[in-house]
Amino acid sequence: MRIRRISGDERLTTSFPLQSYAFDRSPTEQAVSRHYREFLPYHSGNHTLVAEENGETLAAVSGIPMQQNVRGSVLPMVGVAGVATHPLARRRGLVRTLLNQLLEELRDDGNPVSVLYPFRSSFYARFGYVTLPQHRSATFAPDGLADLLRADLPGELRWRRIAEGYTDHRALTRRLLDERHGFAMFPEFRAVSLRDDRKWVVTAHVDGEVAGSLTYRIDDHLGELSGDTLLHTGPAGRALLLSFLARHADQVDRVKIGLLPEDTPELWADDFRVETKADVRSLGANAPMGRVLSLDGLDGIAAGPVAITIDVVDDRLLAGRYHLDGTGGTLAVDRGDAPAAASLTAAGLSALVYGVLDPLEITLRGLGTIPTEAAEALRDLFPAQRPYVFAEF
Repeated sequence: MRIRRISGDERLTTSFPLQSYAFDRSPTEQAVSRHYREFLPYHSGNHTLVAEENGETLAAVSGIPMQQNVRGSVLPMVGVAGVATHPLARRRGLVRTLLNQLLEELRDDGNPVSVLYPFRSSFYARFGYVTLPQHRSATFAPDGLADLLRADLPGELRWRRIAEGYTDHRALTRRLLDERHGFAMFPEFRAVSLRDDRKWVVTAHVDGEVAGSLTYRIDDHLGELSGDTLLHTGPAGRALLLSFLARHADQVDRVKIGLLPEDTPELWADDFRVETKADVRSLGANAPMGRVLSLDGLDGIAAGPVAITIDVVDDRLLAGRYHLDGTGGTLAVDRGDAPAAASLTAAGLSALVYGVLDPLEITLRGLGTIPTEAAEALRDLFPAQRPYVFAEF
């Protein structure tokens, strides 16, 4: 067996057929094959590895070069995707080999963090990933927002095909990338696939700036308006977008949209009947996961005013002793010689950096050994935060 990096049209005969078998309806139809050729340009900058034996591709994995906000700093991030194995080559450890090599190569290329959407969380937990909060959605009848149509809302709405409104939508996501912990963006070569899609987009404009955006489709008359995340910078942009949805009361029976973490749909109107949920049970609905690939690469992110020395154990990318100093308001990372106050796995460290688990929870889940005094220091160094992993486009 050999591992090699592929690019360009090679994907059509190596990684894409495996992905098609793993994620598409079988047997693959000619239309699906055409779809992959049409989608090929959106993979142009991916870092893709394949495992081959006797000229046949047995497994593939890709890394997408992205950006992510980690505690206020926008860092290079690798999104892992396209993980697939030939059905007769499964259970041979091929994905493990490929993924270990991919993460090592991308760490060496300057990516300190990584995010993925798992087929099974426990599998990727063995690679140092920790589960991040799942996105929530809201489903409701649009006539429940009718009061917004009588409100005097500041700003204006613009309704267009996504090809025409893409620039405004992209500008808002760039703004939110700078403002929101966990927010992520695809590179331009991948993001333009949204521009080339057939969705609608409505954007809210307040004081000359894009304050909200929603991309969506309508499946049928009196059917569902299915939206992506209701992106906004605050109440003004959100209210404008909701007033737009209210205008569809005689066109669709229901609206389903994604929510930002702070959104509370039950407060949007009186007697508003809405179902809000985070689905982690349906196939393909697992919550995102993230991990740290390089502690040195986190130098400079926001941190609390304490210092502590830790050991990171059982990880090929991070294993070692580190002195973490946040007394200057940002994280300074050095290789430490002092005795370690706590021991963490890669998943335990990642949980602290992303702000999703308390040190006590890390200990209880077997992701580290953290004495009481060290737990207090780590809470102060990495205060709990709720990351929102936006990476639709």
